[in-house]
Amino acid sequence: MGTVHQLSRADARRVALHAQLLTHDRPTDVVETVRQLSMVQLEPTRAIAPSAELVLWSRLGSTFSTSELWDALDEQRLIELRGSLRVAEDIALFRAEMAEWPGPGPLKPWQEEIRDWVDANNDCRRDILERLRADGPLPIRELPDTCVIPWASSGWNNNRNVTMMLDKLVQRGEVAAAGGTGRDRLWDLASRVYPDDPVPPPEQARVLRAERRLSSLGIARPRGPAAPFEPVDVGDVGEPAVVEGVRGEWRVDPRLLDLPFSGRAALLSPFDRLLHDRKRMTDVFEFDYILEMYKPASQRRWGYYALPILYGDRLVGKLDARADRDEGALVVAAVHEDVPFSPAMTAAVDDEVEDLARWLGLEPVHLD
Repeated sequence: MGTVHQLSRADARRVALHAQLLTHDRPTDVVETVRQLSMVQLEPTRAIAPSAELVLWSRLGSTFSTSELWDALDEQRLIELRGSLRVAEDIALFRAEMAEWPGPGPLKPWQEEIRDWVDANNDCRRDILERLRADGPLPIRELPDTCVIPWASSGWNNNRNVTMMLDKLVQRGEVAAAGGTGRDRLWDLASRVYPDDPVPPPEQARVLRAERRLSSLGIARPRGPAAPFEPVDVGDVGEPAVVEGVRGEWRVDPRLLDLPFSGRAALLSPFDRLLHDRKRMTDVFEFDYILEMYKPASQRRWGYYALPILYGDRLVGKLDARADRDEGALVVAAVHEDVPFSPAMTAAVDDEVEDLARWLGLEPVHLD
């Protein structure tokens, strides 16, 4: 076993912020930013702006045009894969796993149930593929529902069978998102969307994905709780580290150690990659946060869609704000300070609020 890096919490935070492009030196290119982040989650809530747009604004600033993001998706320089945006060349790292669907080795009961549902509706699967082959790309409303066994679900609606079949066909590597978003999302044969890059064997692909993940996180645990698609742990890639005051072993990207650090203020999406691992957020950043839009208003401490506030190498508060497009206003209900803000912190956060409003084309309106 090689050297185990001894890190303070501040060291660990700075490694993570370098990896996440949240230092003073901002990136300038949309696709390169997504490449470094490894993925940007698509989440449609528009209390301020869709999360993917907010994530990129946090890095690029108000010079970021959202059309750059969606043009890159339409041009397939970025590709949507199961609710996240990734650079096109990373898709090859998932295709061996797609070929193993519904999974390698002995299947769990739920995997067998999904496999059996697709098999029972194989004619529907073939009808969808044939329609796409002839006329794709197409929106979901133009795809046939010829399932003989409906998807077992409460809250049934007319498109549920096709929605679930498309999800399974994406997992199988037969269908891919082909541009557009929301109800206007288009679907096509994966062979016409995904690059024709060499596909590494499954185990090699898993290691390469873990390396990409560690590069984007900077520091992560080798083992973590199961995640449905994008893990927060990285296995044995990188180098071992311990973080002072935090239990357990970590893995760190050694390229990010000992870099000079110059921080800044930033307002983050609740779905920002920096926050995905809530345990790391608590242990390393010592930050108390939960997204409260699913809570009754009377039980919220920070607001419906509060944005975590970064300053330097600390998460220091939450911004309770919403975009009122009818009134042309970014309405700031409160700035919740986890620590007392110095005049410099207040000025830096105010500048970010002004930049956010400018990017949205709104006027900032403070209620407190």
